[in-house]
Amino acid sequence: MDEHDGPELLARRFEAERRRLVAVAYRMLGSAAEAEDAVQEAWLRLATVDAGSIGNLAAWLTTVVSRLCLDALRGRAARREDPVGEHVPDLALDGDGPEQEAELAESVGRALLVVLDALGPDERVAFVLHDSFAVPFDRIAPIVGRSPGAAKKLASRARAKVHGTPAAGAEKVAGHRVVVEAFLAAARGGDIAELLAVLAPDVVRRADPAALPAGRAVLVRGARAVADETLVLGRRARYAAPALIDGAVGIVVAPRGRLTLALTVTITGARISSYDVIASPPRLHALRVTLLPDPPPPRA
Repeated sequence: MDEHDGPELLARRFEAERRRLVAVAYRMLGSAAEAEDAVQEAWLRLATVDAGSIGNLAAWLTTVVSRLCLDALRGRAARREDPVGEHVPDLALDGDGPEQEAELAESVGRALLVVLDALGPDERVAFVLHDSFAVPFDRIAPIVGRSPGAAKKLASRARAKVHGTPAAGAEKVAGHRVVVEAFLAAARGGDIAELLAVLAPDVVRRADPAALPAGRAVLVRGARAVADETLVLGRRARYAAPALIDGAVGIVVAPRGRLTLALTVTITGARISSYDVIASPPRLHALRVTLLPDPPPPRA
């Protein structure tokens, strides 16, 4: 930076970076409020240094924000704070809270946020910086306090956890994804006919009691009954996304990017023959959630 850059120009240059910095911090922290706090803290630190000594403002700010996020993630780990399975009251499901939170969750992807939450702090920072923002490992290394080679291994290990391995072949997984996405679209739209089209006639829905309003049956049989129950809980579908659950196509429900429910789905033919709604924290902890692979390209 030019040593003659005044406070107003410095502020404008910082504001030009803010949106990207919030995106970096949100992927690391999974909270819009915490992401904004980290970016604001970076601005306060910028005000205390000689701006003329900063060669690359964008890189400097990314490093500061990343270190702040890493400290916050390590603090969570030390306190053993784990949002997976955290109870979210029904009223909280009426909205994502601040509009920015909803926009960020949609832009990143709810399934990715759920998977990122399962990574260790250093893995998460290395993966986000390299895979999402193309930061080279020689710049990631000092942030996580490792060598460039060790930082590369962190990102590689995180990548393996994020993507996982489907239990079935690519074509079968792609077909199951189509069925699950059709189910979610029908649930979001409240379309009973489309739900009946994707549910097997003798479909069974099981649910943890914690996932249900008082008085709802834990086990429901038959397409019409299951469709009706799905519509009752349909507002949660707006927070849902397909994911691999223990290697099979399923659904995660993640208001604010935090896993609260998981649906394990059994598909027979091109219809859902059963699904389980998991809300119990111990059961959620036991699940391995990873991203679905990209669908195969269409045949020529």
